[in-house]
Amino acid sequence: MSVPLLLTLLAGGATFIGAFLGIIGQKPSPRALAFALGFAAGIMLLISLMEMLPAALETPGMSPLMGYGMFIAGLLGYFVLDRLLPHHHPQDLMGGKSPRNLRRTAMLLTLGISLHNFPEGIATFVTASSDLELGMGIALAVAIHNIPEGLAVAGPMYAATGSKKKALFWAGLSGIAEIAGGLCAFLLMGPLLSLVMMGAVMAAVAGIMVALSVDELMPLARDIAPDVNPSYGVLCGMTVMGLSLTLLESAGLS
Repeated sequence: MSVPLLLTLLAGGATFIGAFLGIIGQKPSPRALAFALGFAAGIMLLISLMEMLPAALETPGMSPLMGYGMFIAGLLGYFVLDRLLPHHHPQDLMGGKSPRNLRRTAMLLTLGISLHNFPEGIATFVTASSDLELGMGIALAVAIHNIPEGLAVAGPMYAATGSKKKALFWAGLSGIAEIAGGLCAFLLMGPLLSLVMMGAVMAAVAGIMVALSVDELMPLARDIAPDVNPSYGVLCGMTVMGLSLTLLESAGLS
């Protein structure tokens, strides 16, 4: 198994960590979830703008117009897809809903998260295939924000059905969708990607990650814990990832 595919598998598998937390009742506090989402957003923003986009623009044969055009296409593509998909958040599952309503909402949330996670799996695989170091960073950020996603589905589903197996199954589907995205990229895209095409895809992925961080992760962190400033998590994520990249470059491992 290739390392990029393994990273995609690990990132998607993190959903099961959140699902497990959702059925054993030891849920992280809203403050911890909000910080984790901000931290993931910080990692994605720094890698996308400071590493992925510059690397794409420096690809031999890549014109600035094409590079920035693909970045904007990734931004716009995310927002178009985001508006077309069912949009349910963990905070939508709060409140005095009946078990039947909880089950329906959790299933809709699973569908929405799965459709969002599929391109994330593609992004993780493509990025890791082009630059393993950046791929590890993206996989870490994706894994961090997959944990509260698994928690958001498993908790309400368990409350609605009383079945831990069903809760794990439905929560796991969203993680499997991400793994499926990586597999599709591995089977269909890998052999066909030239250097220029790889750079173009990387620029588009950078746009998707920026949009995901700004439109999804940061507002979601604010909604989960209104009294917590998600900027703290964002700044910590950027600092940690920036320092790690600097240390790797100084050691000659990058």
